[in-house]
Amino acid sequence: MSGPLAGQRALVTGASRGIGAAVAAGLAAEGVDVVLSGRDSAALDSVAASLPTRTAIIPADLADAGSVEALARSALDAFDGLDILVNNAGITLPELARDLTISAWDATMAVNLRAPALLGARIGAAMAADGGGSIVNIASLAGLRALTEHYAYSASKAALIMATKVLALELGPSGVRANVVCPTVVLTEMGQQVWGEQAKAAPMLARIPLGRFGVPSDVADAVVWLASDASAMVNGAEIPLDGGFTVA
Repeated sequence: MSGPLAGQRALVTGASRGIGAAVAAGLAAEGVDVVLSGRDSAALDSVAASLPTRTAIIPADLADAGSVEALARSALDAFDGLDILVNNAGITLPELARDLTISAWDATMAVNLRAPALLGARIGAAMAADGGGSIVNIASLAGLRALTEHYAYSASKAALIMATKVLALELGPSGVRANVVCPTVVLTEMGQQVWGEQAKAAPMLARIPLGRFGVPSDVADAVVWLASDASAMVNGAEIPLDGGFTVA
């Protein structure tokens, strides 16, 4: 295949559906070989079968630190290195701060912060040794603006934004760029579960000048751009994909 990213190698977490599957498809359309990771092996197989480039499937439980470390090693081995890392996997367990449960807090931090931080550190170091690469972390507008019922989620995404900036600072001199995309509500299966009710969605939609929530391809397009040389001077940036929410 030909394309601006042809021949590059990427790891996409949470690739079995939604944003992750869209990102994998977007990268593969540009000629990228893709390592797909997630918890649902059958769904990963389905995504892999739809892609036109080489794929490798590495199931992993990102709530387990040992599994994350193993994923980093296996993903680097799959195609003899990586040029692109997309930390997309995440969970949300909505609850008010007053109702905080330790289990929800710990699970959210493990998957949304520790896992991408570990992968960024391990794979970023390998990219730096190889001369460069691009790390794209998927955070959330909830990491930039407080959101009720998202106490742990907002905290995890805000921390991921700062972790990305540290990667950009430390790895930039070695040619590795690190950036973070902050979508508003994206109508994935998880997004529908949280925002599917019109009564809950309406106030949020009213604050978005474009008048709509995001879709997975919106995020995928941003990731492909950040992975490419078209964004060669973009490093340490937090990019809201919010339809104008943050300017209102």
